[in-house]
Amino acid sequence: MRAIQFKEYGPPDVLAMVDLEPAGLGEKDLRIRMLAAGVAPVDTKIRAGLLKAHLPVALPKIPGRDGVGIVEAIGSAVTRFAVGDAVCVMVDMLTGGSCAEVIAVAEERAVRKPGSLSRYEAAALMQPGISAWIPVVQVANVRPGMKVLVHGGSGAVGSLMVQLASHLGAEVTTTCRAANIDYVLGLGARQAIAYDRDDFGKLRDQDVVFDLVGGATHLRSYPVLKKGGHLVWLMAEPIIDRADEYGVRVTRALITDQHNVLHAVAGLAQQGVLRPCVSEVRPLADAAAAHAALESGCITRGRLVLEI
Repeated sequence: MRAIQFKEYGPPDVLAMVDLEPAGLGEKDLRIRMLAAGVAPVDTKIRAGLLKAHLPVALPKIPGRDGVGIVEAIGSAVTRFAVGDAVCVMVDMLTGGSCAEVIAVAEERAVRKPGSLSRYEAAALMQPGISAWIPVVQVANVRPGMKVLVHGGSGAVGSLMVQLASHLGAEVTTTCRAANIDYVLGLGARQAIAYDRDDFGKLRDQDVVFDLVGGATHLRSYPVLKKGGHLVWLMAEPIIDRADEYGVRVTRALITDQHNVLHAVAGLAQQGVLRPCVSEVRPLADAAAAHAALESGCITRGRLVLEI
């Protein structure tokens, strides 16, 4: 089978197409013929070696956290899937990779593909979906009437946060580029602030701020929170914790591959609550160019997807 692989940390051009033998099939595994895979910022950070102190992946490594495909074979102990099922998958970050023609994943890492989504949308669902669901539902417990600010509301994760928080009854404000204002308002945001034109720092009395950016944006987010408010951040380093100074809480949302969350995200997509945005579709052979595009900052709306 063909797969994208890197044998050493480095720039995008360390990614190369290789021929590999398909992984073995364990008794609780699915063998999946992949159709498409998402390209996430964490993929580029792992490839560049920026996370090796915290995520010591074994090299050579196939990149990719999520994707969509068709079940080709099942292990003897698999109970929830059959050959021919269309599934979304979330592969193990340390040992797996979705940028391959055929992969093997544990049954618990797969959910049925929502019929409401195209294959490309389905490829862009799982990693952004859990990265939105865990902060919004588990960490912040967003409820009706809460005032919520989402930084980066046009991105793959931020756009699903806007949709989810709006669905839960929150009054959502989001920041994005001016060119994406109409897009994020269409996702359910009550207000959109163009960070390249206007100042979100004039906001006040927010119950929750979701920080996907870090740096100066993180520091400027404290005054917009009400007393007792909650600043939730993901991989938005560097941050300076000023919780005591402003009388707020600061929490890092740890994104883990929880089986129940994968099902919750897929269920909301099936209901039409969550719909990922696909910014661009490229062939698998363009993986290096896709990583370069993501690192350049030119992908400002949704997720880049590789067709396999």
